[in-house]
Amino acid sequence: MGVAENVRAARAKHAARAAERYARAGAQRRAVQEQRNAGVPFPDAPEALAARAARLLDRQGVPAAAVVEGIRGEPLSAPASYERIIGLSRELQAWSFLPRGARAARTVARISVREDGRELPLGTGFLVSPRLLMTNHHVLPDPETARQCFVEFDAQVTIDNAPGAPVRLELDPTAFFLADERLDFALVLVPDPDGGRPPGETFGWNRLSAQQGKVVIGEPVNVIGHPMGRLKEIAVRDNELEVRLADFLQYRTDTEPGNSGSPVFNDQWEVVALHHSGVPRTDEQGRTLRKDGRIWQPGDGEDAVAWVSNEGVRVSSVLGHLAASSPDAAHRALLAELGADSGLREAAAPPPDARPAVGTPPAASAVEAVAPAGLAARPTAFGGARHLVFLHGRGQQDKDPAKLRVEWAAGLNRGLTRAGLTTIDPADACFPFYGAALMDAIRQHEAAPGSFDEAAAPGGPAAAAEACAPAGPARGTYERLIAGAAGAAGMPSEDQPATEGLGGFLGGALQRQLSWLAAKTDLDEWVIAATLRDVAAYLDHPGVRETVLDSVTETMPTTGELVLVSHSLGTVVAMDLVTRLAPGIDLTLLVTAGSPLGLDAVYDRLLAGGPRRPDRVAHWVNAWCPTDTVAVGCPLRNTWKGELTDLAVANPRDRAHAIDEYLGHPEVAAAIGRTLDRA
Repeated sequence: MGVAENVRAARAKHAARAAERYARAGAQRRAVQEQRNAGVPFPDAPEALAARAARLLDRQGVPAAAVVEGIRGEPLSAPASYERIIGLSRELQAWSFLPRGARAARTVARISVREDGRELPLGTGFLVSPRLLMTNHHVLPDPETARQCFVEFDAQVTIDNAPGAPVRLELDPTAFFLADERLDFALVLVPDPDGGRPPGETFGWNRLSAQQGKVVIGEPVNVIGHPMGRLKEIAVRDNELEVRLADFLQYRTDTEPGNSGSPVFNDQWEVVALHHSGVPRTDEQGRTLRKDGRIWQPGDGEDAVAWVSNEGVRVSSVLGHLAASSPDAAHRALLAELGADSGLREAAAPPPDARPAVGTPPAASAVEAVAPAGLAARPTAFGGARHLVFLHGRGQQDKDPAKLRVEWAAGLNRGLTRAGLTTIDPADACFPFYGAALMDAIRQHEAAPGSFDEAAAPGGPAAAAEACAPAGPARGTYERLIAGAAGAAGMPSEDQPATEGLGGFLGGALQRQLSWLAAKTDLDEWVIAATLRDVAAYLDHPGVRETVLDSVTETMPTTGELVLVSHSLGTVVAMDLVTRLAPGIDLTLLVTAGSPLGLDAVYDRLLAGGPRRPDRVAHWVNAWCPTDTVAVGCPLRNTWKGELTDLAVANPRDRAHAIDEYLGHPEVAAAIGRTLDRA
């Protein structure tokens, strides 16, 4: 039996298995349909809806302005808000939908086999790294089959509907080949043509993600492939995810047999599945049926089959299988090229005894110096003449600086990967730590509690403003901060009616302002009150400020170029730190994220003065989220003078102030990565 016949036989076997799964999922499918009939647009689990909405906001899959407009017009429960956000992403496609789809299409290739003097199309494949192509196991079941095959990129019509000139490349299963029959996937290396650059640098490649939230039931999926070996085609819009199984997705999409091995995309052009089979209608004995209802026979041809659905292998299942495999060192290095979101970067790491764990200082080594106030970077980081410093915010007093540094680096690496830039090793970042020093200093000067657990005393949320209020001169600054933030968030004055149903709160003016902020942003009142309390204590108690700055300067580099990335209260500390930097430091880039620097109660108390960019700051990037209360005074360019880049980002609603969310945005990470990598 030849290769093409083997592929047809294997495809029939997978179709039969898909039909069995389709039948077993009948109850789930009926429950979904009942919800759809009842008007539920996305009948998926609440946690799936939450993850999907968060991912859309995180990746700007729907315009932030549209989201705010769409969910603020009426009171909505959390699930209803999630559905509204997902619905907006389906209805509102940015102009970039088309060029991003065209970019994704270039990663897709036709797979053909040389057999008996002929070239026969077998299926479709797509690049998932600069050099690795993914397709189905039933298309490339073993290295020997792969050696007989070749791929053609750009096998498609031009914009004028004339056939284009495809680019033919060979496969090299000797260098890399991994496959699994149950999950029906294969990975094979496509070598650099003629010693040139990897094919992924020419045609692009898809960044696979093991994270949740890529698609929910009821959302459309898009498939790009070579049905029946024809030139590249795309199936979009009239196609929805019907059922999510443990390892497979079943969806209604117009595909044909040659689509085996095609990528299945969501509307943001992220790969959600590897298409591998149509789902035929079967009788009670499991026999495939024809469109006319009769039993299908092999001689009838696949066009006669009554197809009822399609099935793809979940990308997360494929990545999980690869993570659990034990490839050799060369294979591990190639798998690591799939990117940070794949979860396979660890596969390239040497054995535990070869180097210290990331973020953990070696017991007897000068690789990393650990000071009491924080973690210094490795002396060789970024060539030794350039420094990356992470400066954290409040509420870190009980946390491990090493773990915090890894979390910051993970967020930044997520953004760098999305921006197509080189990721960093956490050990290459300097991490001053002042969390414990800050809280000790506040306790010496304030009667206010130091944590939410201490603050959340009897009295409920309505007591938050007073419970967190500092004593002494900082009280006035605290009240100014809350009032300024509420005003910036659009709270009407006492003689104006509330227009969004957020007025009329019980309690004094301070509590009403805090309640307005909480309602506008969905952040907890305790979080807002405690953050602004610590900012006030830092600004108005010289002892607190000096303690924090002393702790930070202990770990700071003293010569070379500096990229200073700060968050929350850390942005205020960073601005003061400018006045304390060693003369040999060149502050090349200052990044502020989730910053209160736009409030006049903050900037008029800075050591560096304000609102004017300090002369020592060469470039300043400020990242802010409209639903982050701490950054409510942003954009800063409305107040601060001098060169300044404001980047508005959309963080998940429940993590609007989280630093890893800020750093995970490609435009924020790119500003950092390009400064660190520049020649």
